[in-house]
Amino acid sequence: MRRGLAAVVLAHLGISMVHGWAHSGAHVDLSPGAMLFVYAVILAGPLAGLVVMRRRREALGAALIAATMTAALLFGVINHFIIAGSDHVAHVAAAWRPLFGSTAALLAISEAAAAAIAIQRMRARTWRAS
Repeated sequence: MRRGLAAVVLAHLGISMVHGWAHSGAHVDLSPGAMLFVYAVILAGPLAGLVVMRRRREALGAALIAATMTAALLFGVINHFIIAGSDHVAHVAAAWRPLFGSTAALLAISEAAAAAIAIQRMRARTWRAS
């Protein structure tokens, strides 16, 4: 399960990079606070969780991945699919809309999957420890 979680986290990183390219191409700029959230929570947080897991702190690393991926899921769903702003999939420049929308959906799927696997992994490690 650890390798599966790592695969989902790394796939999420790749999707994030393509989605960032779509952001740039469509000229969808984020506020400084949103950019900080993207870099610290969405990109660095799950990777930090993997590092913690590799250092034999599996429950803690899984908890970090679960928390950051859940936060990323909420951020993405709200900004891409709910709030009618420049970051909404329906408001992106037409030429970039297919890539932007598909990567936004793939991000949501990968974030939900990673959070679910991390929670399952965290519970399994916590249960074995008690």
